[in-house]
Amino acid sequence: MLRWFRADLHIHTCLSPCGDLTMSPLRIVKMAYEMGLNIIGICDHNSAENVRAAINAAELIGKERTHSSPLAVLPGMEVCTKEEVHIIGLFGKLEDVLKLQTLVYQKLPEEKNNPELFGEQIIANEYDEVEGYSERFLIGASTLTVKGVVDQIHRFNGIAIASHIDREGFSLIGQLGFIPEDLPLDALEISANITIDDALKRFPEIKKFPIIRSSDAHFPEDIGKATTSFLLEEPTLTEIKTAFMLQKGRRYEA
Repeated sequence: MLRWFRADLHIHTCLSPCGDLTMSPLRIVKMAYEMGLNIIGICDHNSAENVRAAINAAELIGKERTHSSPLAVLPGMEVCTKEEVHIIGLFGKLEDVLKLQTLVYQKLPEEKNNPELFGEQIIANEYDEVEGYSERFLIGASTLTVKGVVDQIHRFNGIAIASHIDREGFSLIGQLGFIPEDLPLDALEISANITIDDALKRFPEIKKFPIIRSSDAHFPEDIGKATTSFLLEEPTLTEIKTAFMLQKGRRYEA
């Protein structure tokens, strides 16, 4: 049976240097439940080291909230390309996003993170405990091109979404000025600052793509600020991809 699922597919944890220190996996999951979300995507900058903790936290809280529908956590990553474009990769399996992480780590600058300039990069567990700190320069751009990132996301069975295309900084249109014809994106994301109608007026070329709205939350209070609803049989990546293609009765509304 098909039913509607409310999703926020772009949330950062305290691993992202620009993410607030309160964005621990457990707090994110609790806030997602409070906001009535059914699906979330954990998408830290150039890393996925807090995804497992978010999945585990959702399982823990789900056992306590037997009256609520379980929260599905999609493994993801927001990769910064050579052109300084942000591309989201969402996956159905943790091991797939970790394969992308291995590749991205090889393509990041060799310099280490400076916490005083860019912020701490906290690796946490599902109990709100600090497990360590990433010293990688996660805020930096990788040497992978936009096309290379999209291709690698697909290679590891994920879907590729251009982040916050309505923004000037770190967006596909903002950085390149256009959407390449040969770029096989699965969807485009707009931010909480714009409506679908306004986005279509500003960027008429985007109408041929599925368009979602996500919060890009870096602070707890922003989780669920912008969402997309999906008519699915179950909250999985395969179902979401089918909804993007408007097949088998699946669909989406942003």
